[in-house]
Amino acid sequence: MTFKYNHTSHSKKVVSAVLAGMMALSAGGATMAAESTETGQGQTAAITNTAAPTGLFSDIKAGYWAEKHVYKLAYQGILLGNNGLFRPGDAVTQQEAVTMAIRFMNQEGQLNTDTAAALPTNMEVGNYFKPYVALALQLGLIDKTEESTVDVSKTSWGQKPASREWITKLLIRSLDKDAEAKAQNNQSTGFADNASISESGKGYVNLAVSLDLAKGVEGNKFNPTGSVTRAQLATFFSRGESLTDTTYPNTSTGYVTGLKDGQITLVVDGKAVNFAVNSSTPYFTKDSETRASATDVKLYTKVMVVGSAGGASYVEVVDATPQVESVEGTFARSLSGNKIGIFVGENYETYSYDEATAFIDQNGNAIKLSDITADSIIEVQRETFSADKKTVAIRVKSGIVNKSDNGVVAEVSTSGKTIKLVNAAGATEQFAYNDNLLITYQNRIMSVADLKAGSAVKYTVKDSVLQTITLSQGVEQSVRGTLVEIGGNQSTLTFKREGGSLEAKLLTEKPEVIINGIQDATLNDLITDATNGDQVELSLNSDDQVTRIQVIGRQMEPMNGVTVVSYNSKTKVLTVLDNNKKPFVFTLDEKTKLDYNTTKPTLAGLESILNDGRKLDLTYVGTRALSVKVIYKYEGTISNIDTTGRKISVLSGNQTITVPYTTLPTVEIYNKSGASLGDLKIGDKVTVTLGANQDVVQKVSLNTVAQFEVVALEANSRIRVKSDLLTSQFYVDQAVLTGESGQTITPSQLTAGNLINVTFEGATPKAVQVVKRTLAEVTAVDASSVTLKQFNGQTETVPVSGSVKVVKSGSTLTSLTSLTVGDRVEMTKDTDNSTRFRVLTVMSKQFWSYDGVGNQILVKRETTADTNYRFALGSSVFVHQGDNTLSVQSLRDNDNIVLYLLNNVILEIQKQ
Repeated sequence: MTFKYNHTSHSKKVVSAVLAGMMALSAGGATMAAESTETGQGQTAAITNTAAPTGLFSDIKAGYWAEKHVYKLAYQGILLGNNGLFRPGDAVTQQEAVTMAIRFMNQEGQLNTDTAAALPTNMEVGNYFKPYVALALQLGLIDKTEESTVDVSKTSWGQKPASREWITKLLIRSLDKDAEAKAQNNQSTGFADNASISESGKGYVNLAVSLDLAKGVEGNKFNPTGSVTRAQLATFFSRGESLTDTTYPNTSTGYVTGLKDGQITLVVDGKAVNFAVNSSTPYFTKDSETRASATDVKLYTKVMVVGSAGGASYVEVVDATPQVESVEGTFARSLSGNKIGIFVGENYETYSYDEATAFIDQNGNAIKLSDITADSIIEVQRETFSADKKTVAIRVKSGIVNKSDNGVVAEVSTSGKTIKLVNAAGATEQFAYNDNLLITYQNRIMSVADLKAGSAVKYTVKDSVLQTITLSQGVEQSVRGTLVEIGGNQSTLTFKREGGSLEAKLLTEKPEVIINGIQDATLNDLITDATNGDQVELSLNSDDQVTRIQVIGRQMEPMNGVTVVSYNSKTKVLTVLDNNKKPFVFTLDEKTKLDYNTTKPTLAGLESILNDGRKLDLTYVGTRALSVKVIYKYEGTISNIDTTGRKISVLSGNQTITVPYTTLPTVEIYNKSGASLGDLKIGDKVTVTLGANQDVVQKVSLNTVAQFEVVALEANSRIRVKSDLLTSQFYVDQAVLTGESGQTITPSQLTAGNLINVTFEGATPKAVQVVKRTLAEVTAVDASSVTLKQFNGQTETVPVSGSVKVVKSGSTLTSLTSLTVGDRVEMTKDTDNSTRFRVLTVMSKQFWSYDGVGNQILVKRETTADTNYRFALGSSVFVHQGDNTLSVQSLRDNDNIVLYLLNNVILEIQKQ
């Protein structure tokens, strides 16, 4: 086979990272977007050309183990999204895998839509994917002859889930090692399922193993036909970036030369580049999957920034080692021309400095050069990443400190092994520490991680090194381990610490329990087991009691679509057959989570319907059933409505499910009465509810998303909302509620004025997401970013990618350039995840009076016929004169004011 694209050096590094993780398939990975705007009958979601919005993927919550990879690839444009969804557990299709490989290679510039017609007839793919697949054929990443034999009777070539063997071929070929792989085709792979690997695939597997790229799965198997999830494939590409020299237009890697509020300065290819950062900028480090903080970015370290228009969307510390060299000597004197002279041993040397050089005393405080006296021992630090080797710091090292004092912890740097303290006199001082530092509280030995900013301490220092720290008061701390047991009266908890030792802790009266996917979780929702219990992070208060239990991992396994063989209500033993007719036996208990078509499931109620042939989804640990769900509905997208054959087909995950109906099913659509099947179309997201025997369609509920403003919270979790000045109400007690940052909230935490996106299943709210609202003045705008001055005075440059809506003077425009400097705007996310700016209406008036009872103001009429003189005030109306904030009550009769209104409600009053 002739390879038309020489990508060996790039691909070898990439695949080394990709396959090494992929073949293990043990855990981990990040997500590839569930990318879709092009959907058709029998066709899975397509990858669109709409980039995922900044940090908003509803199925990738804050703290999600793969968020690092999702953020990076999404901002680089390698991952694209639809409606903020990634569906990380979905299997990757062949057309998606090819498309992502082309993007990762940064070869989209080679796409040619004219080549789409050149695809073989059996290689049917979505219109969006055709240029990518055509280019992959040209580059030799897939073989036209091999693909011509693929069975496409059940699904199209593009929609076919990419198998582990197929992915292996794709990646090994990108190494330009096709001939080398084929030479090993006659050799056994050594895996237990060697016979299941195709003859044409054995060489690729052998080569991947010999290159130490591939490993087997459990039982020394390769599992060649197993699928690869979006999460796994995306992670491998992300990790592979560090091994390739491929560059991306919006990605910069360099050395940090400046850190100040709201900005990072990098030297990239010899040039200084500034990037704006803010509180929402995600920080990560190369060697960790969890979020870091802005303080983890240090001067002269190597950092990668993904962003555009001078704004950082993603920051990763690539190498945390400062690129500096140090020279220690005895200070002699300062010289003209911005130089100093020092003795290094017996040699006299001079070093230049400039206005950026920091002069620091032994406690880290800034000083002037004139404060350094002759014969002081100093350290000259110079950066090493440029030819100039500029002096970045001159630090005084002389003056050994031995003392005991009381103070408050200001900052702990574990990377630099220093602790900054504010002593009893109010001065800030910093000392180094080593592994011999003893930290105690009430005779308990603590760790450096237990030191928090603000902790009151007593400390001793010897030879300028901290020796002891005694905490004057308890501190909150966190530990991780495996949950073994909850005490019978739910007052104690036993867990196995990550180090392996068993420990018991007292619980506070009502500890917070957080389990992803379970709203208002309780202790009863936790899984306890000596070997398979929940992996948890426990928060302990100053009295060493557990205040919070967060599940960070579970050992449970899913088993979907099983068929009941029998159930014994006395022994609680359930026997089922899986999809391959293999029998399994599970035991139910009082902790088993139950789900069937009722709002209050009970074991007795479930037992009455566990008859032979009943279809179930369940999760389990060993032989213990953790959850049992009677399949009473399917969720997915409509792929076909056959009114003649009286059946409906739904694409759920990677499976097309066809269910008949005998009588016309009920069709439920939010805000539409008398709906019928004619109101549904191919591609609609729906929930199909089955009849009692699970064999016919009973109801079809259209899944929709609508945006509202909360007017009031009423009794029994009912909320009153408005949209386009129309008011409605519904209950949210059965819905999953999340706040602006994706955190779980309760109905009582919703407040009037909240903007919410509500996901409906038919007419029933299933999810409520609070939408962040930013009210601000536009101070600068271009085609890809807006600079906003918020009411609190903070200025932020917001990069805007993807679709945008500007609602102005009754029209909806699609370009940021529709905004003008001075506009007051409300910035939100619309239901389709587009960024929306609603420009406030402006009126110049003369103030008359303030009505505190009705929370409104009255202004002077312009004529006797003028009836527009009374205006309602927003709950957080911003009243100011210039940069001075005022109160409404401070306004006086005849004051000239400018009003800024949204939906006829005043959000800002500017006094002239």
